[in-house]
Amino acid sequence: MARYIFVTGGVVSSLGKGLSSASLAYLLKSQGYKVRLRKMDPYLNVDPGTMSPFQHGEVFVTDDGAETDLDLGHYERFTNISSKQSDNITTGRIYSDVIKKERTGGYLGKTVQVIPHVTNRIKEFIKKDISNEDFVICEIGGTVGDIESLPFVEAIRQFSNEHGKSKTLFIHLTFVPFLKSSDEIKTKPTQHSVKELRSIGIQPDIIICRSQQSIPLDQRKKISLFCNVPIENVIETVDVRTIYEAPISFFNQKLDKQVLKYFKLKPKKRANLNPWKKITKITLNTKKSIDIAIIGKYVNLKDAYKSLDEALVHGGISNKIKVNLVRIESDNLKTKEIGKKLKNVSGLLIPGGFGKRGTEGKISAIKYARENKIPFLGICFGMQMAIIEFARNKLKIKKAGSSELDKKCYPVIGLINEWDKNGKIIKGTDKNLGGTMRLGLYEAKLRNNSAINRIYKSRSIKERHRHRYEVNNSLKHQFETKGLIFSGMSPDNKLPEIIELKNHPWFIGVQFHPEFRSRPLSPHPLFSSFIKAAKNHK
Repeated sequence: MARYIFVTGGVVSSLGKGLSSASLAYLLKSQGYKVRLRKMDPYLNVDPGTMSPFQHGEVFVTDDGAETDLDLGHYERFTNISSKQSDNITTGRIYSDVIKKERTGGYLGKTVQVIPHVTNRIKEFIKKDISNEDFVICEIGGTVGDIESLPFVEAIRQFSNEHGKSKTLFIHLTFVPFLKSSDEIKTKPTQHSVKELRSIGIQPDIIICRSQQSIPLDQRKKISLFCNVPIENVIETVDVRTIYEAPISFFNQKLDKQVLKYFKLKPKKRANLNPWKKITKITLNTKKSIDIAIIGKYVNLKDAYKSLDEALVHGGISNKIKVNLVRIESDNLKTKEIGKKLKNVSGLLIPGGFGKRGTEGKISAIKYARENKIPFLGICFGMQMAIIEFARNKLKIKKAGSSELDKKCYPVIGLINEWDKNGKIIKGTDKNLGGTMRLGLYEAKLRNNSAINRIYKSRSIKERHRHRYEVNNSLKHQFETKGLIFSGMSPDNKLPEIIELKNHPWFIGVQFHPEFRSRPLSPHPLFSSFIKAAKNHK
C-alpha cells in the first residue's frame, strides 16, 4: 500500500515546495522505492492553460496532454518520472466536477457543501490512478492560512485520520528570515505558521526551514520545542548556489533518512548522488560562457520560460560551457536596433507564445539570424514566425502571415480547416480558447540524412505539443525550392513538425516543445546540438 507525504508551505509563497518535493522524490527513488508526485493548486481556474504567463509562469504540458502547473516540470526534471493528467488538480476542477455531479443528480438531492462533498472529491484525487507506488508526494499550492487552500488542508487532515498516521506524513516548509539590523535569525514566523496549521488540525511531522544562511542549533531547538517536532526532524535548507545542489543538500540534512525512519522503512539500496555532484561541479566551475538571446513577450518574468531556461542550461552542461541568457523584450524591438542587440550573441531562440503583440520584432530578429548565419532555434510560435519571415523575404509573399494574427493575411499559418488548396482562408473556429489545442505527445517522422535526423539519431520521434495553429502544408514545395526544408512531418504527412535551412550553420524550427522533455541528467539532444553550434559560432 502507498504511503502519502503531504507538503505544505508557510510564511511566504515561492519557497521551493516543488523543488523540495522533487528532491525528496529523487532520493527515495534512488534508494529503490517507486514514487509519484502530485500538485494541488488552490486557484479557481480549471487549469493554467488560459492564464497569462505574467500571472502564473509557464504552462507545463504532460505526455497525455494536460496543461499543468510548472512544478510538475521540477518533478520530471529531478526524477525522470513522466507526470500524468491525474497528477495536477485545481480548485476550479474540483468545483467543476462537484457541480457537474450535482446537476446530474449524483448527490441524490442532498445539500452540496465544502465538507464533505468538496473534500471527498479532493481525497478521490489523492488516491486516483495509484497502483504499486511506495510513496505518493502531494504538494499543496499556496500558503497555509490562505482562504483558497483551506479545503485542501482539511481534506488531507481527513485523509490522514482515515488512513492512519502510519501511512501519512506531513512536511511543512517555512521561511526563517535573517534580520541584518539585529544580526539575528528569527523563528517566530515559523512558530506562527505551524500554529496556524495546528489550528486547522494538522501537526507537521517534519519542518523544512528555508533560510539564507545556516540556522544555529539553538534556533533549531527553539523551533523543535515550540512546534512540537523532534530536533532531528527540523531540516534546514540554505539557499543553494544552483538548484542541482538541492538533492545533495537534502541528503546531507538527512531528509530522506527521517522520512524512511518515520515509516519504519530502510533503504533498498544506496542513494546515488554522483550524477548531481558531477553536474553541480560543471555548473559551478565552468569558466567559458556564451550568450544566447531569447526574444519573447514574457521575458520580464523568469518563470514564464522556466523549462526553456533549464533546457538551455542542460545543453550547456552537456557541452561544458556556461549559458548566459540575454532576455530581449520583443514588443518594442526595432529593426534598426537588432544588429546592435544581437551583435555579441552566439545563438538566438524564439520561444512559444500566443497573440500578435511583439511578432514583428521576432520576425525581424529571425531575418537577422538567417542572413548573418547565427545559430537559430524556433520553438512552436518561433517556428511559425520563421515560416512567415521566409515566406515574406524569400518567397516574396508580402502578405504572408498567420490567421491567428490577421484574418486578411495570406495564411502560411492557420487553423487546419481554414485553408483551401490555394492557401486561402475558408473559415475559422477559434472562438473557444480552452481545450482546443493539439496537446501532449505526438509522433513525427524525420527525413533521412537531414540535420534533425543526425541530431536525434532516429527516423521517428515523439515530442510534446501545445498549439492551436499549424503550418500550411500546401506551400511545402515552394519553401523547399528556396532552401527551407520540411525535415519532420506528422505520420500522415499533412502537418509540418520541423523545418531546417540549407546553407546555414544551424537553423531549425520545431512545432513542438522539446524543453518539456529535457533533464539535467539527460539533456535534450536538440538543446545540446544548439548550444554546441552556438559554442562554435564565430
